[in-house]
Amino acid sequence: MTEDYHALLARQEAMRLRDRLLAPAPRAGATPSLSRPARGARAGQADAYDGAADQELIVRSLDLVTPFGEVITLLYEAMFERHPYLRKLFPDSMEFQRTHLEHAFRYTIENLHRPEQLAAFCVRLGRDHRKLGVRPVHYQVFEDALIDALRCHAGERWHDDVEQAWLRMLRFVAAAMVEGADGALAEPASWGGTVTHHERRRPDLAVIRVRTFEPYPYRPGQYATLQSPLLPHAWRSYSPASASAPDGELEFHVRRTGPGGLSDALVTRTGVGDSLRLGPAKGTMTLDDDPARDVLIVAGGTGWAPARALLEELAVRRRPGTGAYVFVGARTADDLYDASALARLESRCPWLRMVPVTDEGLGGSEDGSVVEAVARYGDWTDCTAYVSGPPAMVTAAVYRLAAAGVPDDRIRHDPIVGAVAPTPAPLEWRAPEGFQA
Repeated sequence: MTEDYHALLARQEAMRLRDRLLAPAPRAGATPSLSRPARGARAGQADAYDGAADQELIVRSLDLVTPFGEVITLLYEAMFERHPYLRKLFPDSMEFQRTHLEHAFRYTIENLHRPEQLAAFCVRLGRDHRKLGVRPVHYQVFEDALIDALRCHAGERWHDDVEQAWLRMLRFVAAAMVEGADGALAEPASWGGTVTHHERRRPDLAVIRVRTFEPYPYRPGQYATLQSPLLPHAWRSYSPASASAPDGELEFHVRRTGPGGLSDALVTRTGVGDSLRLGPAKGTMTLDDDPARDVLIVAGGTGWAPARALLEELAVRRRPGTGAYVFVGARTADDLYDASALARLESRCPWLRMVPVTDEGLGGSEDGSVVEAVARYGDWTDCTAYVSGPPAMVTAAVYRLAAAGVPDDRIRHDPIVGAVAPTPAPLEWRAPEGFQA
């Protein structure tokens, strides 16, 4: 009964804040009203928001608020000074959080002219943020701190019309996130699990299996966020490497990216019997409901994990007469750490063509680039393509496939962090280094 009571209170709080978030933005310097009800659309209804107009205003004034890193530093300083208790919701090192928020700003601005797509993304984000302990009131705290940071950074050149555009953007995003959290009250904010297998395939790479205490809902190709008690509040994304297993075990392939982070803890300091937590599954790199086309999969490094999950599902759901081409990139043949699984899939799936590509030139690419190997292999315009791996590789592959005529809606990949966009963004704004939506 107590849990039901608190769930009801959370729902009522979410509904009240959602109404406030949809109210017209106040003028600069005015005190936001929490009692003013919204008229018209519910949160996430994209046709109620003219994102393209706000995008134009915000992009024209980007020089006032960039580099975003400086604004984000001011934002967190203001937020933690006014509300010190919020600091405990964040990991000890804020570097990843700052980078993540900067990418979120850029992704949001880049997609304001596609409000339906942006709203759907933010609904999923709000559902996921429940695991961090985020409550509806925290969006107001964030808004106040960010507006102060923007004003401070821009100085006397700051204009009310630009501030109003930022406020409308923030409230659109926050309303959709609140709606996502509100709609997920019936499911856990996170799932607990126990490590049942830990194998070092290389000094910097481990294959980890986790059995969750409750069934973990996901689709092959999606990714989960993991947290270890060794690093509280540090969540990182990893894709399950198999389709749903009857025993509830999930397999993750983790490459150590450096000392001190979560990947280091998972590869070098985690063992059988240790506990982990999983956030809700995310991502749209999944098979169509009726996969009627040939499939092209381009994978590099541990991007092989979601590729393998997709292939396992495809083996069950493939329509007769269709096939799959899989290009797996690695530096050397020894770096193909899951070669036995590749061989098993190819031996039992006659419709599958596996092409390993290494820097040594295996797979028919003179320079060893998996992207070049794909481009040289054939015409992929009638396929549905799935791309996973290092950010630079994914960016290059998506760009080459689009340039070769593969429609955008048939190129599936997870959000890319840490790569350089090869083409200009909307409104003649060239995405800065480190960002690709």
